[in-house]
Amino acid sequence: MPQRFIIIDGSSLVHRAFHALPMLRTADGLHTNAVYGFTTMLVKLLADYKPDFLAVAFDKGRVTFRTETYSQYKAQRQATPGELSEQFPLLRELLQAFGITTIEEAGFEADDIIGTLAAKASRQGYEVLIVTGDRDALQLIGPETKVLLTKRGISDMETMDTAALKEKYGLTPAQIIDMKGLMGDSSDNIPGVPGVGEKTAGKLLAQFGSLENVLANIDQVSGKKLQENLRQFTDQAILSKQLATIVCNMDMEFIPENFGIHPETQTVKELFAKFEFKTLLAKVDTLFPGISSRDAGEIQSPAVELSTPAIAASRSEVAAVCAKVRQQGRMSCYPVSPGHSPLAGLIGLALTCAEETVYIPAEAEGWNGVFDLLADSSVTIVAYDSKKLYNACQARGTLVQAQVTDVLIAAYLLDPTASAYPLDVLAKKYLEQNVILPAGDKNLPLKPEFAAWASGITGQLQAVLAVQLKNTGLDKLFEEVEMPLVEALSAMEVAGISVDRSYLREMAVSIAGKVDQLIDEIYLLADEQFNVNSTKQLGVILFEKLKLPIIKKTKTGYSTDAEVLEKLAGQHPLIDKLLEYRMLTKLKSTYLDGMEGLIHPESGRIHTTFNQMVTATGRLSSSEPNLQNIPIRSDIGRKIRELFVPGEEYQYIMSADYSQIELRVLAHMAGDASLLEAFRHNQDIHTRTAAEVFGIAMAEVTPEMRARAKAVNFGIVYGISDYGLARDIGVSRKEASYYIESYFANYQGVKRYIDEVVAGAHRDGYVTTLFGRRRHLPDINSSNFNQRSFAERTAMNTPIQGAAADIIKIAMNKVYAALKAKQLKSRLLLQVHDELVLEVTENELDQVAALVKQAMEQAVELDVPLVAEVKTGSNWAQAK
Repeated sequence: MPQRFIIIDGSSLVHRAFHALPMLRTADGLHTNAVYGFTTMLVKLLADYKPDFLAVAFDKGRVTFRTETYSQYKAQRQATPGELSEQFPLLRELLQAFGITTIEEAGFEADDIIGTLAAKASRQGYEVLIVTGDRDALQLIGPETKVLLTKRGISDMETMDTAALKEKYGLTPAQIIDMKGLMGDSSDNIPGVPGVGEKTAGKLLAQFGSLENVLANIDQVSGKKLQENLRQFTDQAILSKQLATIVCNMDMEFIPENFGIHPETQTVKELFAKFEFKTLLAKVDTLFPGISSRDAGEIQSPAVELSTPAIAASRSEVAAVCAKVRQQGRMSCYPVSPGHSPLAGLIGLALTCAEETVYIPAEAEGWNGVFDLLADSSVTIVAYDSKKLYNACQARGTLVQAQVTDVLIAAYLLDPTASAYPLDVLAKKYLEQNVILPAGDKNLPLKPEFAAWASGITGQLQAVLAVQLKNTGLDKLFEEVEMPLVEALSAMEVAGISVDRSYLREMAVSIAGKVDQLIDEIYLLADEQFNVNSTKQLGVILFEKLKLPIIKKTKTGYSTDAEVLEKLAGQHPLIDKLLEYRMLTKLKSTYLDGMEGLIHPESGRIHTTFNQMVTATGRLSSSEPNLQNIPIRSDIGRKIRELFVPGEEYQYIMSADYSQIELRVLAHMAGDASLLEAFRHNQDIHTRTAAEVFGIAMAEVTPEMRARAKAVNFGIVYGISDYGLARDIGVSRKEASYYIESYFANYQGVKRYIDEVVAGAHRDGYVTTLFGRRRHLPDINSSNFNQRSFAERTAMNTPIQGAAADIIKIAMNKVYAALKAKQLKSRLLLQVHDELVLEVTENELDQVAALVKQAMEQAVELDVPLVAEVKTGSNWAQAK
């Protein structure tokens, strides 16, 4: 069996990988889809074909002997997208780690390198496999040379030899060049002969054998027009064949030993971790069977060693550990909790002090000593997910008074768009530790050995993250806003909110009855019964039976999603019933059906979880249940708010809501004279905008004009387009465009500010809020219009929405601190975007209302006043 030499067309396949796979990015913003696609293809080749030697050829640049011969060669090709250009160095780095030789030569293309190597290797008796997506390489097929041609994407390959080429195209390898000479190649801008396509070229070659024979026998060619073209463009046909001919005699030696495969396995692991190729990383040690490795003796186990830590179980052992921490004044820790519920408690705590780690189980005799340590203000504690510590203390009626810093929150601030922040990922990213934890063990985070490792790594992370926060100007936001907020959120979660159970059951029955009634009405309007929840059946009713206009289709048929139904609203009574039915069933399933099960059996209250590290703008979200998505303006939304009532020993629910905070932030940041004047004089901003856009006095503004101006005001903040505004307010795109242009003509400061923000984002790759919160925008300079446009809209919105989120957090911290300082019984319960919800006693009502209003309105100082509206009631709905 001859030895096998694989030559990969790197330039072809990396482009195919880039376009075949969705855009992938690491947490650091590195684009990796082309590298990942190429690597998976390479791994498959190694496994399936087991080559003895391998080379990857790349184009050196656009200037080659072909462009010197014909200046228009490949002239139509667009510049390589920036997202792909940045991946070439990454791929070369990875190929070097694989121990694979890469070749490029100035003045030549990758095809020429492949042709030369293939010719030399086949002459020496090697079996040659050329891997490419370019059919030009079919001319290189020979007795010892085959082409593996990628068909779809990069994973599906077709093996082409002389027989397969003849069967599929009716050509010999040499005739591939003749074909190009006759028909040209639009992808390479090779002209060929006008009027000659693939079918005609095939017939000519079948008849005459070669381009030269065709040109020598033009009189025998069928068709006068074709004869005419062949005569007129003879020189162009010869040039085209010359351009399409791959050079096979470059001045290049073929020394097999130079193309051996000698992977540096540990380096491959490190790069897979850097590029976040988790699947490949998990099986890296199986990628090179039978291939010699330059570091084979140094390969480390991919799994981190999790050893059983020292356990402090007795009172004296726990006391000794706590004494050591007090003596050192510092520890890092990992709290172990059995669930996400605020009342889940702790089942243990791993702590590291002076490089020694100890695990204290909750059943230890001296467990209370842990809480004494948390209450010691002289101790600094570095934790991962410190809210678990606060929750455990709040549930006991004690407070954390130690100086706490949280690496989870720090990681979030540094990379707010990441989907999660697991410790192994953070260790790879910030400590360059290639950690692979044992897979498949769902209970691993609850085990002492994991907690011990996590405690140690948390301490190491803190030192690095603290420097990163300072270098990016995020340290103040971390220390003064986010860390104090943990205690406030913990107090809110543990307090929970009371629900009127009897009213909940009554409402569930009422809405179930209303849903049944709506189904009957829908059947009546459709004149038949059908599955209302079936997209297929509903589509037939709406678009075939009722003949309503088709808005959108999917692969499986008619679309009946919310956007479609909203566009059809008012065109048939059935649509309005459907919209109401969907709203009621969603609210019923989301809130009413599950809410009773969320009431804690001991507290009798619902304890939502506030997520501090989810949104890229800094806004909080809530879950289990999500109390931030209850519709505000619908009757059913108000009904659901009626369920939330003061608990025992409390008489009122209080709601404190910022008035138009995002527009006030916009006025401050843009410094627009008109906006500043409107807010300083307490004018209705939407009425003023309507007056300026429509060119009338404020007294002449109608409710409809104000509504449209309101849509424009808030749309501007979100970078709305004329299409989006037209859809939202039901006008033509031309009219919507007029509103936007008129707005910017009257608010030139806003236009200038938005332009500056977007330009800064293009320059820096990120935007910041007033308080330094940073959001990276990897797509801001994308060559893809949609991705770039979305990033630009995000750039417009993030500084405003992010600043508003920061302000409400600052206000929460002030309200919580003031209530605690004055030792008031009244307490914070919820935060819903720009609103704070409290539970208040009757004797503290006036005092708390004044305290909350002052804290919110004086949270920060802007160039316009902040205004908070405070209302109270016997339930949440009444307080709105």
